[in-house]
Amino acid sequence: MLLQNLHTHTVFGDGKNTAEEMVLGAIRAGCASLGFSEHSPLPPAADPDGWSMAASDVAAYRAEILALREKYRDRLAIFLGLEQDFDSPAPEGDWDYLIGSVHSVRADGRFLSVDESPEAFARSVREHFGGDSLAFAGAYYRRAAGAAEKTGCQVVGHFDLVAKFNEGGRFFDEAAPRYRRAALEALEAVMERDVIFEINTGAISRGYRTAPYPAPFLLRTIREKGGRVCITSDSHSESTVTCAFDRAADLAAECGFRETWILTAEGFRPAGLAELRRERHRGR
Repeated sequence: MLLQNLHTHTVFGDGKNTAEEMVLGAIRAGCASLGFSEHSPLPPAADPDGWSMAASDVAAYRAEILALREKYRDRLAIFLGLEQDFDSPAPEGDWDYLIGSVHSVRADGRFLSVDESPEAFARSVREHFGGDSLAFAGAYYRRAAGAAEKTGCQVVGHFDLVAKFNEGGRFFDEAAPRYRRAALEALEAVMERDVIFEINTGAISRGYRTAPYPAPFLLRTIREKGGRVCITSDSHSESTVTCAFDRAADLAAECGFRETWILTAEGFRPAGLAELRRERHRGR
């Protein structure tokens, strides 16, 4: 049984459903396992809107996921994880896995969200980067280059999140040498560590993209350098636990991958994409 999502959010953060509702959604989708990865606590300056988990809720989050693991042990394997933000303090306690992510850049002494909304993106570029979207992207990738080391993650979250609102070149040209140089330099730095890159479908479920990220040129580079990928939905709703997994598997195959990596009780192991597709269709 291979169908798994490791990038899952709940009402402990900015998700729409409780953890148990997410478990039931995963079971309905035919998943064999589910990993919870609530947003790690952030300092108020980095999260003025309160989308991350409160530090005071971490113990309750851990307890609830572990209780659900026991309750549903005969129906679904459940893993306790955390989406560890670049700007969060180091997590305490034991976790089954960490997803390392960058959600903001620093400019003029402020934290500027990368993925809040297209309007916020445009405002940040205009007010803090002189209207230069590629400069904003460069600032993001300079942080992304250190995300794996800073967070100590096993999985790198939405590596090119800065392109979340950019499908069709809305804000910048992703083929521009300046953009690709910044992205590939960051990728090379991250790949000095043994990490897995997620192919993330979250922006599809929220209506911002029709294709997963990372972009094909990044995935091909990861493949050429012997890197690994996993497929996740970055789900914030019980109805999107396996959103667009077929598209993600197709993209992985088109970029040269023949396997994805899944988490088991013994750690991460490879699983064939063809077998994953069969599991996906049986789960429908």
